[in-house]
Amino acid sequence: MDFGIVMFATDYAMRPDELAAAVEERGFESLWFPEHTHIPVSRQSPWPGGPDLPKEYWHTHDLFVALSLAAAATTRLKVGSGICLVVERDPIILAKEVATLDYLSNGRFLFGIGGGWNAEEMANHGTDFKLRWKLLRERVEAMKVIWRNDEAAYHGELVHFDPIWSWPKPLQRPHPPIFLGGHGPKALQRVVRYCDGWMPIVVRAGDLGAEIKDLRGRAVAAGRDPNAITVSLYGIPADADAVGSYIDVGVHRCIFSLPSAGRDKVLPLLDRYAAVAEKVRSS
Repeated sequence: MDFGIVMFATDYAMRPDELAAAVEERGFESLWFPEHTHIPVSRQSPWPGGPDLPKEYWHTHDLFVALSLAAAATTRLKVGSGICLVVERDPIILAKEVATLDYLSNGRFLFGIGGGWNAEEMANHGTDFKLRWKLLRERVEAMKVIWRNDEAAYHGELVHFDPIWSWPKPLQRPHPPIFLGGHGPKALQRVVRYCDGWMPIVVRAGDLGAEIKDLRGRAVAAGRDPNAITVSLYGIPADADAVGSYIDVGVHRCIFSLPSAGRDKVLPLLDRYAAVAEKVRSS
Protein backbone atom coordinates (compact mmCIF):
# COMPACT_ATOMS: atom_id res chain seq x y z
CA MET A 1 0.00 0.00 0.00
CA ASP A 2 1.24 3.45 -0.97
CA PHE A 3 0.06 6.62 0.76
CA GLY A 4 -0.38 10.03 -0.84
CA ILE A 5 -1.56 13.53 -0.03
CA VAL A 6 -3.85 15.80 -2.05
CA MET A 7 -4.32 19.55 -1.54
CA PHE A 8 -5.59 22.42 -3.65
CA ALA A 9 -2.42 24.46 -4.18
CA THR A 10 -3.66 28.05 -3.85
CA ASP A 11 -2.33 31.55 -3.36
CA TYR A 12 -3.31 31.50 0.31
CA ALA A 13 -2.15 27.98 1.24
CA MET A 14 1.20 26.48 2.17
CA ARG A 15 3.56 26.83 -0.80
CA PRO A 16 3.80 23.78 -3.11
CA ASP A 17 7.56 23.39 -2.60
CA GLU A 18 7.33 23.68 1.20
CA LEU A 19 4.41 21.25 1.30
CA ALA A 20 6.22 18.75 -0.92
CA ALA A 21 9.30 18.78 1.31
CA ALA A 22 7.12 18.17 4.38
CA VAL A 23 5.22 15.37 2.67
CA GLU A 24 8.43 13.63 1.58
CA GLU A 25 9.99 14.06 5.02
CA ARG A 26 7.06 12.15 6.55
CA GLY A 27 7.46 9.19 4.21
CA PHE A 28 4.52 9.63 1.87
CA GLU A 29 4.81 8.25 -1.64
CA SER A 30 3.05 10.99 -3.59
CA LEU A 31 1.60 14.50 -3.60
CA TRP A 32 -1.33 15.45 -5.82
CA PHE A 33 -2.72 18.81 -6.92
CA PRO A 34 -6.16 19.39 -8.54
CA GLU A 35 -6.75 22.12 -11.10
CA HIS A 36 -9.29 24.59 -12.41
CA THR A 37 -8.18 27.31 -14.78
CA HIS A 38 -11.00 29.52 -13.50
CA ILE A 39 -14.60 29.35 -12.28
CA PRO A 40 -17.29 31.25 -14.23
CA VAL A 41 -19.12 33.72 -11.99
CA SER A 42 -22.49 32.51 -13.34
CA ARG A 43 -22.12 29.28 -11.31
CA GLN A 44 -24.75 27.51 -13.41
CA SER A 45 -23.17 24.05 -13.20
CA PRO A 46 -23.85 22.44 -9.82
CA TRP A 47 -20.79 21.32 -7.89
CA PRO A 48 -20.99 17.54 -7.21
CA GLY A 49 -19.73 18.11 -3.66
CA GLY A 50 -22.67 20.21 -2.46
CA PRO A 51 -24.42 23.58 -2.84
CA ASP A 52 -21.51 25.84 -1.87
CA LEU A 53 -18.37 25.73 -4.00
CA PRO A 54 -15.22 26.24 -1.86
CA LYS A 55 -13.12 29.22 -2.86
CA GLU A 56 -10.02 27.10 -3.55
CA TYR A 57 -11.61 26.15 -6.86
CA TRP A 58 -10.90 29.61 -8.26
CA HIS A 59 -7.65 30.27 -6.38
CA THR A 60 -5.53 27.39 -7.68
CA HIS A 61 -2.02 27.90 -8.98
CA ASP A 62 -1.27 26.68 -12.48
CA LEU A 63 -1.09 22.90 -12.14
CA PHE A 64 2.22 22.25 -13.88
CA VAL A 65 4.02 25.21 -12.34
CA ALA A 66 2.97 24.02 -8.86
CA LEU A 67 3.96 20.42 -9.61
CA SER A 68 7.33 21.55 -10.94
CA LEU A 69 8.03 23.42 -7.69
CA ALA A 70 7.04 20.32 -5.72
CA ALA A 71 9.31 18.09 -7.80
CA ALA A 72 12.24 20.50 -7.54
CA ALA A 73 11.97 20.57 -3.73
CA THR A 74 12.13 16.77 -3.39
CA THR A 75 14.11 13.77 -4.58
CA ARG A 76 11.89 10.72 -4.04
CA LEU A 77 8.35 12.06 -3.83
CA LYS A 78 6.10 11.36 -6.81
CA VAL A 79 4.05 14.33 -7.97
CA GLY A 80 0.62 13.88 -9.50
CA SER A 81 -2.18 15.77 -11.20
CA GLY A 82 -5.34 15.01 -9.33
CA ILE A 83 -6.90 15.70 -11.74
CA CYS A 84 -5.76 17.44 -14.90
CA LEU A 85 -8.63 18.79 -16.99
CA VAL A 86 -7.38 17.50 -20.32
CA VAL A 87 -10.51 18.80 -22.06
CA GLU A 88 -9.37 22.36 -21.28
CA ARG A 89 -5.81 21.96 -22.57
CA ASP A 90 -4.26 21.79 -26.03
CA PRO A 91 -2.97 18.21 -26.41
CA ILE A 92 0.32 19.12 -28.11
CA ILE A 93 1.19 21.63 -25.38
CA LEU A 94 -0.02 19.27 -22.64
CA ALA A 95 2.04 16.41 -24.07
CA LYS A 96 5.13 18.61 -23.80
CA GLU A 97 4.28 19.74 -20.26
CA VAL A 98 3.81 16.15 -19.09
CA ALA A 99 6.96 14.94 -20.82
CA THR A 100 9.05 17.85 -19.53
CA LEU A 101 7.88 17.42 -15.94
CA ASP A 102 8.48 13.68 -16.04
CA TYR A 103 11.92 14.13 -17.61
CA LEU A 104 13.10 16.84 -15.23
CA SER A 105 11.72 15.05 -12.15
CA ASN A 106 13.59 11.85 -13.08
CA GLY A 107 10.40 9.95 -13.82
CA ARG A 108 8.31 10.96 -10.80
CA PHE A 109 5.14 12.22 -12.48
CA LEU A 110 1.72 10.54 -12.10
CA PHE A 111 -0.84 11.71 -14.65
CA GLY A 112 -4.33 11.85 -13.16
CA ILE A 113 -7.00 12.98 -15.61
CA GLY A 114 -10.74 13.58 -15.73
CA GLY A 115 -13.61 14.94 -17.75
CA GLY A 116 -14.71 17.66 -15.34
CA TRP A 117 -18.13 18.86 -14.24
CA ASN A 118 -18.28 22.59 -15.00
CA ALA A 119 -19.86 23.08 -18.42
CA GLU A 120 -19.36 26.87 -18.46
CA GLU A 121 -15.67 26.53 -17.58
CA MET A 122 -15.19 24.13 -20.49
CA ALA A 123 -17.16 26.34 -22.84
CA ASN A 124 -14.74 29.19 -22.16
CA HIS A 125 -12.03 26.87 -23.53
CA GLY A 126 -14.11 25.98 -26.58
CA THR A 127 -15.13 22.53 -25.33
CA ASP A 128 -18.65 21.17 -25.80
CA PHE A 129 -19.71 19.55 -22.50
CA LYS A 130 -21.54 16.75 -24.33
CA LEU A 131 -18.39 15.83 -26.23
CA ARG A 132 -15.95 16.04 -23.33
CA TRP A 133 -15.39 12.31 -22.93
CA LYS A 134 -14.74 11.72 -26.62
CA LEU A 135 -12.42 14.73 -26.63
CA LEU A 136 -10.62 13.45 -23.54
CA ARG A 137 -10.02 10.04 -25.10
CA GLU A 138 -8.77 11.46 -28.38
CA ARG A 139 -6.42 13.89 -26.64
CA VAL A 140 -5.01 11.08 -24.51
CA GLU A 141 -4.55 8.91 -27.58
CA ALA A 142 -2.88 11.78 -29.42
CA MET A 143 -0.51 12.46 -26.52
CA LYS A 144 0.48 8.81 -26.37
CA VAL A 145 1.46 9.01 -30.03
CA ILE A 146 3.55 12.13 -29.35
CA TRP A 147 5.30 10.50 -26.39
CA ARG A 148 5.98 7.28 -28.27
CA ASN A 149 6.91 8.34 -31.81
CA ASP A 150 9.69 10.46 -33.24
CA GLU A 151 7.27 11.61 -35.93
CA ALA A 152 3.79 11.77 -34.44
CA ALA A 153 0.48 12.21 -36.24
CA TYR A 154 -3.10 11.79 -35.09
CA HIS A 155 -6.38 12.02 -36.98
CA GLY A 156 -9.53 11.60 -34.93
CA GLU A 157 -12.95 13.19 -35.06
CA LEU A 158 -12.02 16.08 -32.75
CA VAL A 159 -8.20 16.04 -32.68
CA HIS A 160 -6.15 16.32 -35.88
CA PHE A 161 -2.52 16.96 -36.70
CA ASP A 162 -0.08 15.79 -39.35
CA PRO A 163 3.40 14.47 -38.41
CA ILE A 164 5.23 16.58 -35.84
CA TRP A 165 8.52 16.48 -33.92
CA SER A 166 8.23 17.00 -30.19
CA TRP A 167 10.82 16.46 -27.45
CA PRO A 168 11.58 15.71 -24.68
CA LYS A 169 10.01 12.31 -24.40
CA PRO A 170 8.90 11.22 -20.91
CA LEU A 171 11.51 9.41 -18.87
CA GLN A 172 8.91 6.79 -17.92
CA ARG A 173 8.30 4.67 -20.97
CA PRO A 174 6.10 4.58 -22.88
CA HIS A 175 4.64 7.41 -20.73
CA PRO A 176 3.81 8.25 -17.11
CA PRO A 177 0.98 6.13 -15.70
CA ILE A 178 -2.45 7.57 -16.50
CA PHE A 179 -5.20 7.44 -13.86
CA LEU A 180 -8.82 8.31 -14.57
CA GLY A 181 -11.02 9.98 -11.98
CA GLY A 182 -14.71 9.11 -12.20
CA HIS A 183 -17.38 6.68 -11.11
CA GLY A 184 -19.78 4.19 -12.62
CA PRO A 185 -19.62 1.60 -15.40
CA LYS A 186 -18.68 4.08 -18.15
CA ALA A 187 -15.75 5.38 -16.12
CA LEU A 188 -14.52 1.84 -15.49
CA GLN A 189 -14.74 1.05 -19.19
CA ARG A 190 -12.73 4.18 -20.01
CA VAL A 191 -10.05 3.11 -17.54
CA VAL A 192 -9.75 -0.24 -19.27
CA ARG A 193 -9.71 1.33 -22.72
CA TYR A 194 -6.94 3.91 -22.34
CA CYS A 195 -5.68 4.25 -18.75
CA ASP A 196 -3.38 2.52 -16.28
CA GLY A 197 -5.39 3.09 -13.14
CA TRP A 198 -8.67 4.22 -11.59
CA MET A 199 -8.97 7.11 -9.09
CA PRO A 200 -12.34 7.11 -7.30
CA ILE A 201 -13.28 9.46 -4.45
CA VAL A 202 -14.13 7.46 -1.35
CA VAL A 203 -17.39 9.30 -0.56
CA ARG A 204 -18.71 8.67 -4.08
CA ALA A 205 -17.36 5.18 -4.67
CA GLY A 206 -20.41 3.24 -3.46
CA ASP A 207 -19.61 -0.47 -3.08
CA LEU A 208 -15.88 -0.17 -3.67
CA GLY A 209 -15.25 -3.92 -3.61
CA ALA A 210 -17.92 -4.54 -6.23
CA GLU A 211 -16.60 -1.70 -8.39
CA ILE A 212 -13.05 -3.08 -8.31
CA LYS A 213 -14.34 -6.56 -9.12
CA ASP A 214 -16.23 -5.05 -12.07
CA LEU A 215 -13.09 -3.21 -13.19
CA ARG A 216 -11.06 -6.41 -13.15
CA GLY A 217 -13.73 -8.27 -15.07
CA ARG A 218 -13.78 -5.60 -17.74
CA ALA A 219 -10.00 -5.74 -17.99
CA VAL A 220 -10.06 -9.50 -18.56
CA ALA A 221 -12.79 -9.14 -21.17
CA ALA A 222 -10.64 -6.56 -22.98
CA GLY A 223 -7.58 -8.79 -22.93
CA ARG A 224 -5.75 -6.72 -20.31
CA ASP A 225 -4.01 -7.95 -17.18
CA PRO A 226 -6.34 -6.86 -14.34
CA ASN A 227 -3.41 -6.76 -11.91
CA ALA A 228 -1.74 -4.10 -14.06
CA ILE A 229 -4.59 -1.63 -13.46
CA THR A 230 -4.15 0.12 -10.12
CA VAL A 231 -6.73 1.74 -7.84
CA SER A 232 -5.91 5.00 -6.04
CA LEU A 233 -8.54 6.07 -3.52
CA TYR A 234 -9.04 9.79 -2.85
CA GLY A 235 -10.12 11.47 0.36
CA ILE A 236 -9.70 8.58 2.78
CA PRO A 237 -10.41 9.00 6.50
CA ALA A 238 -7.59 9.03 9.04
CA ASP A 239 -8.57 5.56 10.23
CA ALA A 240 -6.25 2.56 10.07
CA ASP A 241 -9.13 0.08 10.15
CA ALA A 242 -10.79 1.78 7.18
CA VAL A 243 -7.50 1.72 5.28
CA GLY A 244 -7.19 -1.99 6.04
CA SER A 245 -10.62 -2.58 4.52
CA TYR A 246 -9.53 -0.75 1.36
CA ILE A 247 -6.46 -2.95 1.10
CA ASP A 248 -8.67 -6.04 1.45
CA VAL A 249 -10.77 -5.09 -1.59
CA GLY A 250 -7.78 -4.27 -3.80
CA VAL A 251 -6.88 -0.59 -3.36
CA HIS A 252 -3.20 0.10 -4.15
CA ARG A 253 -2.86 3.73 -3.02
CA CYS A 254 -4.70 5.69 -0.33
CA ILE A 255 -4.68 9.48 -0.60
CA PHE A 256 -5.41 11.73 2.40
CA SER A 257 -6.93 15.18 1.81
CA LEU A 258 -5.52 18.39 3.26
CA PRO A 259 -7.35 21.71 3.49
CA SER A 260 -6.00 24.54 1.38
CA ALA A 261 -4.41 26.28 4.31
CA GLY A 262 -1.20 27.45 5.95
CA ARG A 263 1.48 25.50 7.82
CA ASP A 264 -0.27 25.81 11.19
CA LYS A 265 -3.20 23.72 9.97
CA VAL A 266 -1.46 21.53 7.40
CA LEU A 267 1.52 20.19 9.34
CA PRO A 268 -0.43 18.74 12.32
CA LEU A 269 -2.73 16.96 9.88
CA LEU A 270 0.26 15.61 7.97
CA ASP A 271 1.65 14.21 11.21
CA ARG A 272 -1.70 12.58 11.98
CA TYR A 273 -1.91 11.00 8.54
CA ALA A 274 1.69 9.81 8.78
CA ALA A 275 0.86 8.07 12.05
CA VAL A 276 -2.09 6.28 10.44
CA ALA A 277 0.07 5.19 7.50
CA GLU A 278 2.75 3.86 9.87
CA LYS A 279 0.14 1.95 11.88
CA VAL A 280 -1.13 0.29 8.69
CA ARG A 281 2.40 -0.57 7.53
CA SER A 282 3.28 -2.15 10.87
CA SER A 283 0.07 -4.17 11.26
